[in-house]
Amino acid sequence: MTLDFHPFLPSPLLATLALVAALIGAFAVWRRMRGAWVRLAAACALLAALANPVLLQEDREQLSTVVPVIVDRSQSQQTPERIKMTDEALAQLKEQVARFPQIEPRFVDVNEERNSDAPATRLFNALSAAIADVPPARIGGAIMLTDGEVHDVPGVNQALAFDAPIHGLITGKANEFDRRIEVVKAPRFGIVNEEQQLVLRVFDDGPGPGGIADVTVKLNGNEIATLQATPGQDTPFSFKVERGGSNVLEFSVAAVPGEVTDANNRAVHVIDGIRENLRVLLVSGEPHAGERAWRNLLKSDAAVDLVHFTILRPPEKQDGTPINELSLIAFPTRELFVDKIKDFDLIIFDRYQHRGVLPILYYDYIAQYVENGGALLIAAGPEHAGQDSIALTPLSSVLPAAPTGQMIEKAFYPRLSEEGRKHPVTRGLDGSADEPPHWGRWFRSVDVEPPQGQTVMVGADNHPLLVLNRAGQGRVAMLLSDQGWLWARGFEGGGPHVSLYRRIAHWLMKEPALEEEALTARASGRTLEITRQTIGDNPGNATVRYPSGRMETLPLTQAEPGLYKAEKRMDEIGLFEIHNGDLTTLVHIGAVDAPEFKAMISTTNNLKPITDKTKGLIARVSTTSGAIEVPPILPVRGQIRAADDQRMQIRLTNETVLKGINTLPLFAGFAGVGVLLLAFGAMWWREGR
Repeated sequence: MTLDFHPFLPSPLLATLALVAALIGAFAVWRRMRGAWVRLAAACALLAALANPVLLQEDREQLSTVVPVIVDRSQSQQTPERIKMTDEALAQLKEQVARFPQIEPRFVDVNEERNSDAPATRLFNALSAAIADVPPARIGGAIMLTDGEVHDVPGVNQALAFDAPIHGLITGKANEFDRRIEVVKAPRFGIVNEEQQLVLRVFDDGPGPGGIADVTVKLNGNEIATLQATPGQDTPFSFKVERGGSNVLEFSVAAVPGEVTDANNRAVHVIDGIRENLRVLLVSGEPHAGERAWRNLLKSDAAVDLVHFTILRPPEKQDGTPINELSLIAFPTRELFVDKIKDFDLIIFDRYQHRGVLPILYYDYIAQYVENGGALLIAAGPEHAGQDSIALTPLSSVLPAAPTGQMIEKAFYPRLSEEGRKHPVTRGLDGSADEPPHWGRWFRSVDVEPPQGQTVMVGADNHPLLVLNRAGQGRVAMLLSDQGWLWARGFEGGGPHVSLYRRIAHWLMKEPALEEEALTARASGRTLEITRQTIGDNPGNATVRYPSGRMETLPLTQAEPGLYKAEKRMDEIGLFEIHNGDLTTLVHIGAVDAPEFKAMISTTNNLKPITDKTKGLIARVSTTSGAIEVPPILPVRGQIRAADDQRMQIRLTNETVLKGINTLPLFAGFAGVGVLLLAFGAMWWREGR
């Protein structure tokens, strides 16, 4: 309650009147005039009435004490045991808080940072956001329900936003153990078929069993080695990149009984294979217009070492020219097709025919080269339908199409077959979507028997034009026309000869991006992108195995013929395994060294410095018997001066909020009139004596 004045006259005037009254009263008292004190009291009563004194009484309400409860729902908390512990402890905590109406809890669930490639558990960021609208004096404390793996704990010398205890309730059990594996050092790129080396390490977090750990190594899904690794020590591993493009190395360490989780028992490393100076042998049977198109394409690629021979002088050509006057070199058949045939990544026969240049046995060597993993491309012309066709040699064992002996002399637009619209070699070729296709015509092709493999392009009357097939471990392609050069010359607008020829060559050399049946996955931030290539029907759904072990089915949606995709933002980080039919692939989402995925055992060490500094309590919610018990809450008035090792102290706030003000004028109404009448009546009585 307070006293205030609301004067009826301006304050300067009232002060002047008070001064005059005081002077007159003082003079009267000094001269000992009769009734001086009575007159002075009446003047004071009048001045008090003019000053209008008012009693003020504030109506205030006690504010609640805000206590944020930060619940850790990050990935390290997602094991079934810890989920159960967290839920039971949270239920007990809510029950306790409900007993204290003056405490206002704020429950906040915290996941790891979902917009980060290296997610971490940041409980103190969540705490700051939860109390951003609350004055520090109203914060009675904070409670964190977590496994202790917190990655933004402030330093002991760092100022906090409030002066109240921070308590830590720790899930998990003491002396937990977890085994994990990491790739410590590895190259991002590697030369195909050259030795590469990386370093991996097995970690035992907590009191582990020790001993040697068995590590299984897979490359592109195929097991290639088993290593013996000592936990805590670097383990080197040497391997060869088996193909160009993306190669996935998977390392898995056997699970140990009793460990927290096996979600981090696997690690993956992706290395891009680079072919060093691809060696291509191009053999042209005779000079022709299409020869330059092949040569220009292969010479334009700096990564290709081209060896090109054109048969200008077949053995049957005898014109009497002396040998010493010939400027051309002899065809080194033995060196190319016997001694060094394995050095070539691709052999191209361009309008080549058997005319005795190659011994018949050499065709068998070429067939063996293909069956052992080599690549062969036949660019056929009229000679392929003749009596000297290489299809009549031992090479026929790997050729997918046998000629009938007839040529189809007819103008036609090369078109994609039904398989060709799905096959990655021809899918989406520029101009193929129009009818007729938006490219120039060709005018002849070799007629063949029904071919093996995939016919991806057809010519006149749907006769096969481009046939792709596998032979043993190698691959063969047959382009049954020699008029691709018309596209290169721009005839009738030309066509996509560069794209077509390059795709054929890359498919023959087993580029992963051009596989007919392939399942790939990549991570774009926290988004999983799945791609499924097929030349068959709809492949169905993809099954995703999360790092936590849970399974999810994602529908694959057709993006274009033969290409199906799925995309989803993931709420976990780590190694994901994707299945579709018989195909499997792996992808790691998030940084491989993300703090959230590195350590999974529960600990009190991370939060203890801050709880000690703020006089808080840190305790495990699981007892030795396995029951869940939350320490009791102790409300405290005033400053907390000492920690309590059994209870969670909450400092109750003294803050209030003003609800209203009650006023009582002292000289208002009958009370004021009575005082004035009394004062003036006394003065009149004294004057009347």
